[in-house]
Amino acid sequence: MFDIGFYNLLITDENKDRCFILENIIFLELIRRGYEITIGNINQNEVDFVCKKRRNKIYVQVSESLLDEKTRKREFKPLLMIPDNYPKYILTIDNYDFSQEGIKHMNIIDFLKNEDI
Repeated sequence: MFDIGFYNLLITDENKDRCFILENIIFLELIRRGYEITIGNINQNEVDFVCKKRRNKIYVQVSESLLDEKTRKREFKPLLMIPDNYPKYILTIDNYDFSQEGIKHMNIIDFLKNEDI
């Protein structure tokens, strides 16, 4: 992951990728919560974070928003392909709930405030 301070210093405003910053925030929070994190890949579809802590596992996708249907399909697709029943999350800045088929869509702020995950 990348230090957000350096990112803000080096990248001009027109080239900033907010999703990159959101992913970095979530990555650092998951580390703080004690998870071991890897990147997942299922049938050439990326899962942002596969998180393991003791015998528990969660899958996390991070996106700026799911308001666009194409983005929503892209973010849900790899999680829907995972055959196990560990918790699966998509974190965005949206205030709408697009949860489906056991995959929990959460606002990033709500996730950061929820220490139970």
